[in-house]
Amino acid sequence: MDPVLAATEYFTPKHRLSGLGADRVEITPDVLDARTDRMIDSETFAILREPQALAGAERITGPRLTRIFDRAAATSGIPATLISAVAYLESWGDSNAISPAGPKGIMQFSEATARAAGLRVIRMTRFKITTERKLVRRRNHQPVYRTVRHRTPYSVTVRDDRLNPERAVPAAANYLARLENKFGGRDWAVFAYHCGEGCISELQPLAQAALGHKSAPSVAAMFFAASPAFHRDLYEAIQRHMQRDYSPTYWFRIMRAEQLLNLYRTDRDAFRELVEEYRNPNHPSRRANDRLVVWLKSEDTFYRSAADLKDAEGLAEAFDDPALFGFTLPKPPADDAERLYVQDSPAAIGTLLYIAYETRRLFELHKPKGEHWVPLQVVELVTTTDRPAEGGTLLVDPEFPAHSTGQVFDIDRSDLSPTQRECLDFILDDLGWDGYLGFTQVTGDTLHIGCSPSAREFFAQVFHDAQDHVNKEQR
Repeated sequence: MDPVLAATEYFTPKHRLSGLGADRVEITPDVLDARTDRMIDSETFAILREPQALAGAERITGPRLTRIFDRAAATSGIPATLISAVAYLESWGDSNAISPAGPKGIMQFSEATARAAGLRVIRMTRFKITTERKLVRRRNHQPVYRTVRHRTPYSVTVRDDRLNPERAVPAAANYLARLENKFGGRDWAVFAYHCGEGCISELQPLAQAALGHKSAPSVAAMFFAASPAFHRDLYEAIQRHMQRDYSPTYWFRIMRAEQLLNLYRTDRDAFRELVEEYRNPNHPSRRANDRLVVWLKSEDTFYRSAADLKDAEGLAEAFDDPALFGFTLPKPPADDAERLYVQDSPAAIGTLLYIAYETRRLFELHKPKGEHWVPLQVVELVTTTDRPAEGGTLLVDPEFPAHSTGQVFDIDRSDLSPTQRECLDFILDDLGWDGYLGFTQVTGDTLHIGCSPSAREFFAQVFHDAQDHVNKEQR
């Protein structure tokens, strides 16, 4: 048994994922490479859920911008494919893009960074002239007025190089080259482009200390080094920047953007198929809010009534043993009718089993004082579109009845201790970053969770591991 778990007896699946959760503490270079590749690939959702993903690829790969990227690459030493990937994610190739936060142009420079990069932003003060008739005095009981002119100053931008790709793109490329030289790696330069130089000056020493490196480790090594249970200072710093603007994932997104643009250049039909796969199926003109909207397709089975559940094939009953498996079911099945609602697909139950297993491992590695493991509270498994909400359960979304697919479940975090909640959130993120599952908060403190279609086979194997365990115990 894993030494982390030696003090506790509970279900351990035979099928395991490497370098995740508690296993981050001894992640090997090969596992780090594999996790990095999976995370880069999982950024497809973050990029292609944007309605401008296709139009942006068309703009970025057009002949004019391609020439600009190539010239910037020749003078800076930064590859044109990388420069174009940054432009793609920053503005979708729109040279007039303006962020509500202030950055402008195809490379989304702030004004301060633009000036530091050699771009000119020139403003002039002009005056708006208005007139007003003002009462001066009264003469012979008659009012006497005079016209008063007011000059109100206002600022006009007469030149802003951020809006000129011919100037902004080379400046951004040279800025990336300077960042690469300053921070010792192109990956750190890309990270700094989004997060800022102060952010990197904070994180690099923490990463070096955590990993025992004399020089800066890779951004990926930094990202996967931390967890709630160890390298706490690095973990908390990463969390702060994640909550601010997801900057710690920016390099991974740029790597995926570079791959996707190369796909568009070589096989536009394949790119368009991928866009179609990741678009919001209910509202194609809007962003897909979460992966579940994208992953639950029309080919997934929908159960309209209790009769459908009775006749269903492919659903399985969830395991009701909180001490062994680490979760509680919505309520004890009182009769055969209620037993229908403690079912789900083997993949969904396997996902639940794996989340509980990894969360408990990490919680015990953390060794929180005065806190004890509490089984995760499952408040919903499979249901039907006509089943009314009952105590503690959720109404099915009439537009998108996800629970009637048998592919999702809900966990309520409200009764968890701070440490256990932190461990659960971390495990969900860790699995999500590798593309194994998606989740979203739906009501109060309840999470709506489902695994990706490509991971269903793996999690179904975890379910069968649990089935084998129970069968052995019953012999």
